[in-house]
Amino acid sequence: MNFELSEEQQMVRNSVGEFARNEIAPVAREYDEAEKFPQRQLEGLAELGLLGMIIPEEYGGAGFDAVSYAVALEEIAKADSSVAVIVSVTNSVCCYPILCFGTEEQKLKYLVPLAKGEKLGAFCLSEPQAGSDAVGLKTRAIEDGDFYILNGTKSWVTNGSEAEVFIVMAITGERDGKKEITSFIIEGGTAGFTVASHEHKMGQRASQTNEMSLVDVRVPKENILGGIGNGMKVAFGSLDNGRIGIAALSVGIAQAALEEAVKYSKDRIAFGKPISEFQAVQHKLADMATNTEAARLLTLRAAAMKDANHKQTGTAASMAKLYASENANRVCADAIQIHGGNGYSRHYNVEKYYRDARITTIYEGTSEIQRIVISRGILKD
Repeated sequence: MNFELSEEQQMVRNSVGEFARNEIAPVAREYDEAEKFPQRQLEGLAELGLLGMIIPEEYGGAGFDAVSYAVALEEIAKADSSVAVIVSVTNSVCCYPILCFGTEEQKLKYLVPLAKGEKLGAFCLSEPQAGSDAVGLKTRAIEDGDFYILNGTKSWVTNGSEAEVFIVMAITGERDGKKEITSFIIEGGTAGFTVASHEHKMGQRASQTNEMSLVDVRVPKENILGGIGNGMKVAFGSLDNGRIGIAALSVGIAQAALEEAVKYSKDRIAFGKPISEFQAVQHKLADMATNTEAARLLTLRAAAMKDANHKQTGTAASMAKLYASENANRVCADAIQIHGGNGYSRHYNVEKYYRDARITTIYEGTSEIQRIVISRGILKD
């Protein structure tokens, strides 16, 4: 069992880390305060191939493996998790489902510009009354000749106001007494498909999260993704990558908070010596470091299983997402505690990390949903 990154994976870590430190980190606080979308930074990441990182070169992507993807997202999240979640969403739940379920025509028309970073992607499943209960959605698609007419509302759409390619789930009928859910590709700017509102969030404020309104949106039948009635198959088929991505993002936040806490503990003098010399602080740092390394290994393991097409990848991805996201919240809380009152001030980065970490146990499936997925996986086997 080899725990070392390959030469190529290490090159990804180094190059992405350098870009993140130089181009993302210096403006992260400014963009967070202003809720400013990081367009310039995304253009730089596109040049590095990171907006189509897991897509084969034949479709305009970089063709990297899942381990490289996880490594890259961790480095980006250390600088700003807002940028990391934008990259994760367009890769994991827009590019990837088109790669896996799209026709050749759909891949050439939508996947290629997405993978090249010429367009940004978004995923529309959740609705005001349907979050964890994904099959509770109400958006409907009615057949009309060569088109489907969609009406409904989608909530918590990351990249909603910026994306040009959307994966949208809608009810197309019933089958055996259950809703028949179908996935559609909708182009940004389509008549009737509009941004209804902008969410002013607690954290990850530079990523745009929106409610999207669909009023008589006409979508051609050739934009059905994965076939009629296979919408949840498309959605769930994308979640392994999505959860690995959020796990990696969570590791990045935790690592950044840990590094800030270590630095502060060495600089802060109390009772005549650095607080890093107090055993209570040392124990906190030890736990923070140990648990973050455990989260990293779980994440890389899930990514390696994804690369190997292991049948238990889904369970491993949920384990990584569950542990890494909850660890990020604990580590950020401890980092603030080590900073004392200063940790509660916006003059210090740990305050931002704490706010950014909070959503990680919620999006891409809550911790409660991850535990259901994990328990099903282990009971099935």
